[in-house]
Amino acid sequence: MSYTVAIVGRPNVGKSTLFNRLLEQRKAIVDDISGVTRDRQYGVADWNGKSFNVIDTGGFVQGSEDVFEKEIAKQVLVAVQEANAILFIVDATTGLTELDDAMARVLRKSPKPVFLTVNKVDDNQRLLEASEFYSLGFDKMFFIASASGSGTGELLDAVAELIPESRSEEVVAASELPRFAIIGQPNTGKSSLLNALVGEERTIVSDIAGTTRDTIHTHYKLFQKEFILIDTAGIRRKSKVHEDLEFYSVIRAIKALDEADVCLLLLDAEKGIAAQDLNIFSLAARKGKGIVVLVNKWDLIEKETQTAVTYEKELKKRFAPFSDVPILFISAKEKTRIFKAIETGLDVFENRRRRVSTSKLNEVMLQAIQSYHPPVVRGNPIKIKFVTQLPTTVPSFAFFCNFPDDVKLPYRNYLENQLRQNFDFSGVPIRLFFRKK
Repeated sequence: MSYTVAIVGRPNVGKSTLFNRLLEQRKAIVDDISGVTRDRQYGVADWNGKSFNVIDTGGFVQGSEDVFEKEIAKQVLVAVQEANAILFIVDATTGLTELDDAMARVLRKSPKPVFLTVNKVDDNQRLLEASEFYSLGFDKMFFIASASGSGTGELLDAVAELIPESRSEEVVAASELPRFAIIGQPNTGKSSLLNALVGEERTIVSDIAGTTRDTIHTHYKLFQKEFILIDTAGIRRKSKVHEDLEFYSVIRAIKALDEADVCLLLLDAEKGIAAQDLNIFSLAARKGKGIVVLVNKWDLIEKETQTAVTYEKELKKRFAPFSDVPILFISAKEKTRIFKAIETGLDVFENRRRRVSTSKLNEVMLQAIQSYHPPVVRGNPIKIKFVTQLPTTVPSFAFFCNFPDDVKLPYRNYLENQLRQNFDFSGVPIRLFFRKK
């Protein structure tokens, strides 16, 4: 397994700022409202030629009544179990608090190396005041200012020293795996699906819309299948996005789309498909991602013999012209057909990587062009002489012809349908280009 470092501490000590500093990117949402990071966040950091995973956790609050804070405390303990080393962050500006003490008690029981990291130490006065943290009794102690990066180098050196050479290479190998993003509107059951697949409480599931604010990466390895699952915050219509945080989450969900190879678009069976779902669908298609549509909460629908068939037809009509997508009816809660969803996702991943040899392509497509000629333009017949697949991540095909600008949409659609009928590109957007021969 790869080496993992968890960042823990009470709310608002600057855990996410340090996380972003280690990853050199804005991945965690940083805001001055306490309790912004609710879930564990994952990233990969590189230092001195060694790679390691970093987990950012929600703030630890022991014995709190708040439903989220209780869950966060559980999340922190899980992160501590998952990690090989722990960065325990405290805040020099507020000094030692009861919460820090409670956290220290939890961490002292852990056999793992703990780096006590005193944050916001940006002048000598603060350095003097920060010495009170020695009383917590951890031998590895560092004084940093994560906003400016001062002192983080020494901390990273100490962490990197613990990582065996063989460990850091495995982090990179994981990035070759298929990546699935679970996308959809808030409250369609994305987190429930993730938890059902992974079989552990990876995300906080509650009925309050907007619980998942960040994207969460889960390395999945079960039943001889291995891939990365990305759970995203629900994407909402712009008018609904009031909080700044919600806005960040939408951006994050869209970034998760960028990272993914295949998008599992979750719909709520009871609510049907809304304009926002179509937006998400076309966004994924525009970005050239594989798509599998999952109709969740199917157990709550009253069914007759043709219910699923009718529902599927209706969906495909709404998705047109790109209607060659697998549609599955699932229930994340009852775990109905969720593994079928993964198998379908892996099929779509393979379809997206499909390469068709030029000879086979010409044999099939020129035949199709013979049986249905392109229309005549200004008295000149359009002649398509040659077809080839381009070396791109999204399946793209170049058709060489005499009047490339005059091939109109209906004929483009015909060619695309022929490609789909003859070669399996189910769930994958196809791009067609017409070029002068």
